[in-house]
Amino acid sequence: MLRAEDIILGPGDLGENVLTAGLDLESLPLGTILKLGEEAAVELTGLRTPCVLIDRFRTGLKRKLIMPDADRPAYRCGVMGVAPSGGRISVGDRIEIRFPPEPWRTLPAL
Repeated sequence: MLRAEDIILGPGDLGENVLTAGLDLESLPLGTILKLGEEAAVELTGLRTPCVLIDRFRTGLKRKLIMPDADRPAYRCGVMGVAPSGGRISVGDRIEIRFPPEPWRTLPAL
């Protein structure tokens, strides 16, 4: 979405600790665990809401990351989580998705 507008983001550009590609993180349920590499895990706790600091990185970026759509979360800024287990991860490591027990709840905006 942003690449088409010549906005390229690299690891850490917006304060993230882990940058993923090809995962629809915003639509995963609350409590989903992402298993990163052999040992590390992150439990999803909420949607990361864009704030004014994003515009310090690139003017107008916040507006591009808020996309109201009835079928999707309004924010395209990633997710937040806690790490129940740590470990070394590397570029290209596999990410395994472990869903929480049902009923699933959507990620809250934080």
